[in-house]
Amino acid sequence: MDLGLKNKVVIITGGTKGIGEAISRCVAEEEGIAVFIGRSEKPGKALEDDLKAKKLQGYFIQADLNKTDNCKKIIAEVIEKYGRIDGLVNNAGRNDGVGLENGSPEAFAKSVQENLFHYYEMLYYALAALKESEGSVVNISSKVALSGQGGTSGYAASKGAQLALTREWASELLPYNIRVNAILPAEVMTPLYESWLNTFDNPSAKQKEIEQKIPLGQRMTTAEEIASMAVFLLSNKSAHTTGQFISPDGGYLHLDRSLT
Repeated sequence: MDLGLKNKVVIITGGTKGIGEAISRCVAEEEGIAVFIGRSEKPGKALEDDLKAKKLQGYFIQADLNKTDNCKKIIAEVIEKYGRIDGLVNNAGRNDGVGLENGSPEAFAKSVQENLFHYYEMLYYALAALKESEGSVVNISSKVALSGQGGTSGYAASKGAQLALTREWASELLPYNIRVNAILPAEVMTPLYESWLNTFDNPSAKQKEIEQKIPLGQRMTTAEEIASMAVFLLSNKSAHTTGQFISPDGGYLHLDRSLT
C-alpha cells in the first residue's frame, strides 16, 4: 500500500533508538523524509548513514529536548532546511521509576517535566507549519497510562497527560484538519526494555513469564509493528481518524487474562 508519504517531512523525537528508530526507518522506507532527534551523536549518525546508504532520506538533529529553547531551535532548523513539516511523532521519554516510596516531590516534578513538557513544546513550535500542510501528530504514550504499573508515578502521570492532550489537541486543531492520535505500546523489546530485563537474575525466564501473559501469540510486540501503526496514522490513509488511543499490543491491555 502506498501511504502517500513521499517527500513528506516527519519529525520523530527519540528517533534514533528503539521504537523511535523503527518509526524513523519506516517513514524513510515509505519515501518520506525522516528527521530524527536524539541526545547521543553516535546512534543518530549511524542511522543517518545507514539510510543514506540505502538511498533513503533521513536527517539527524542532536539535541536534548529538556534544555531551554531546544525544541524551538529544532523546528526552526527543520523549516530552514526543508521549508515544511508534515508530521510530528512525540516519542522521547523513559520510565525512570520515580514512585511514591522511591521518589520525592522534586524527583516527581523532574520526571513529569522530562517526559511530558517537550510533547507540548514540539507541537507548539511546529504548529504553524502543520497548519500549512494539514499534517498529523502521533503521541507515543504507554499502557501504563491506563493500567498503572507501580513505582513509577512520574512516568504514569506523564503518559496519562499525553492521552489527555491527544484528545485536547485533536479537538482544538479540528478547524485546521490536523489529526492527533496516540499509540499505547505495552510489552515491546527495545534497548531500554532489555536493560530492565537484565536487572533480573534470570532475564530469559522473566521474558518468558511476561510473554505468556500476552494473549495474541504469547510474544512481545515488535518495534516495527508499533512503527507501522504510527506511519499509518501519519498518512492520509487514516484521514478520518483523530483523537484515538490505539493499542497494538496483542490484546495485552484489554483482553481477559483468563485467555492466557
